[in-house]
Order: sequence, then C-alpha cells, then structure tokens
Amino acid sequence: MELNNYSFYKDRVAINLLAKNLENAKEVTKVLDNNAVIGILSKDFATVDEGIGYVNTWKNDISVISIGLGGGDPNQWKMAADIAAATDPGHVNQVFTSAGFTAGLLEGNGCTNTVVNALVSPTGEIGKVKISTGPISSLGEDAIVDVDIALKMLKDVGVNSIKFFHMKGNKYLDELAEVVRACVRVEIPIIEPTGGITVDNIFDIVKVCVDAGCEKVIPHVYSAAIDKETGLTDPDIVKDLYNEIKKVFE
Repeated sequence: MELNNYSFYKDRVAINLLAKNLENAKEVTKVLDNNAVIGILSKDFATVDEGIGYVNTWKNDISVISIGLGGGDPNQWKMAADIAAATDPGHVNQVFTSAGFTAGLLEGNGCTNTVVNALVSPTGEIGKVKISTGPISSLGEDAIVDVDIALKMLKDVGVNSIKFFHMKGNKYLDELAEVVRACVRVEIPIIEPTGGITVDNIFDIVKVCVDAGCEKVIPHVYSAAIDKETGLTDPDIVKDLYNEIKKVFE
C-alpha cells in the first residue's frame, strides 16, 4: 500500500470530510493544510460512469478523494468499488464482506494509491466486533467475532484500514481502543472512527487512537461539519476540528 498522495498532521492524522462542490473541497482542504480526505458519495450518482466523470473533475485539485457509499447504505458497495477502480482516487469505503473483492479489483486495475477500508461495528463488548455489515448479512443475525480474528481475515485479502462505526459520542471509546490495539497487533496501519464525531468529542476519539499506537488515524466528520442552511462544509467548524486534533499532540 502506498500513501504517496496523503498528508497527515504530525504524520498521524487526516480528517475525512464531505464537500458540496469542488470549491468547498479546496477551501476545507486548505484549512487543514492538506491533511484531508474529501468524500464523494456513490449514492449521489445515477450511474457508475457519472460518478467516474465527477471524480475525475476533482483529481487535479484534491490529493485524496474518498469514494463513499452514501448514508452507510451497504447496497452501494459495488458502485463505490467500480468508481474507485476506474479512478484510483486514494480511498474507498467498504463493508466487511466486500472489502476483499474491492482490494482485488483495484489491484487488478493497477490502482496502487487507493486505500480500501472495511466496516466493523461495536457490540457492547470490548474485544468483539460485528462483521455482518454487508447488504445481505446485515439483515440476518449479527456475526460477532474476536477483533483479532476479524482483522486477520481482512489482512488475508489485502485490506489495510478498519472503519469503526458508530462512535455515538464517546460511548464506544473503550471498544475503539481495543480495535486500535488489534490493528497494531495484526499490523493494519489505519483506523477510521466514524459516526457521531463532532468538535466536542474528536479530541477524545483521536487521542485514544494515537495513544493505542495505530500508525494513521482518519476520523470521519460529516454532518457535524456541514452548514445546514447552505449545505457547505463549514471552514470555521473544520478549523475548530483541526485545533482539537492539534491539542492531542501538545
């Protein structure tokens, strides 16, 4: 895995944000000194080709684009994978069950710059994660497994990042810390906490990840950074998020 297009604050943290348009994306990326991953949601497009065209209009200006599902919809996994495989955008979000497929698709297409994450969810029990996050598996009984086993399964298929959803404020900090420690044990370099992250709790969440030793941390902040009136990601909120992250290293 290559992270040549990425920039991380203190070589550890970048924020994953949405942006309403390219100008908004450029604005918030500048606020973060380029320590940013900017999300584009596959669900916003009628076809894969439409998504590919849109992503390509951003690539000259945004270093790392994250192809998202859209509202966490697991049914979007294939569209997200196809857009990423045609654009090598830097980052693509996946559910646990399709992450290996996506990693193979990217490799087969010669995409060497794109990180594939895999979604696991908290269970209420430290050291256990839910891996039944796919479009079919999520409709059945929860598949809850030991976190080290889950991460080794992902490492088997070339996945290098773990997306941990949902944080629900600080509710799952202890579970997150154990997932991060498992990342270190299994040698998966990236952790991506997401879901309910705001200016008020990003410090605690990032600090847990940094203290537990994961190489790279990419917190996702979506709705909490968006101005509800304009639909734009608010640079002032982004600046506040960045300041909270800086405090982790003081």
